[in-house]
Amino acid sequence: MTNILAIVRKEWKGYFASPIGYVVIGMNAVVFGFFYLLYLSYFIRQSMQGPQMGGGPMNVNLQMIRPVFDNSMVVALFVVPLITMRTYAEEKRSGTIELLMTSPVTDFQIVMGKFLGAMSLYAAMLGITVIHIGVLFAYGNPEWKPILTGYLGLLLIGACFVSVGLLFSSMTKNQIVAGMFTFALLLLLWAIGWVGPFVGPTLERLTTYLSLTGHVDDFLRGVVDSQHVVYYLSFITFGLFLTAKAVDSERWRG
Repeated sequence: MTNILAIVRKEWKGYFASPIGYVVIGMNAVVFGFFYLLYLSYFIRQSMQGPQMGGGPMNVNLQMIRPVFDNSMVVALFVVPLITMRTYAEEKRSGTIELLMTSPVTDFQIVMGKFLGAMSLYAAMLGITVIHIGVLFAYGNPEWKPILTGYLGLLLIGACFVSVGLLFSSMTKNQIVAGMFTFALLLLLWAIGWVGPFVGPTLERLTTYLSLTGHVDDFLRGVVDSQHVVYYLSFITFGLFLTAKAVDSERWRG
């Protein structure tokens, strides 16, 4: 555990010794804040027009918070490859990968240290957004359960993004290549559910199950389904397993 924490600290030094960490957290806060204000303005306007137009009551969780969380996932799709592309690729480019491979740490500790380092930065990105949600509790009465499970869903899908990013970063020394391959695969797994209606019922069930975003809807509704949790945990474990194999092959080549 000590070795894992040492690698996590090393990753954090890498993020915040340069502008990477500050830019990622700051820009995510700005973009999240933009969508927050956009949907808040829309929600207030619709709430005021609702009684006049004879509409039903507005639900802040359904009509504001959920769209904001949906857009937060889109932001993560672009940001996470930028976070993970340097994890191994930069070590290979600078030559420090040899020091890491010859240090008294196992492949499991290396992978978990880098995974937790990237995940802690992603969690910090989400943590900043809690301030925005807290304002709603100060001035309104949103339901806390869908918000809590929504953040859990964002963490799980973000962990899937990170596991894919680590895999491609461990396979190349070029950060741009690692980032582009990560984004391409994540985009494919994001959109694969869209082809379901065109491929027949059997393949539709398969593509729906493989879709990363198809499993997060229940979390945003306040439902924690074990099927979705198992899917995300299996995806993360498989991604980290492949990363460990890539790291092990690097050790043998070294």
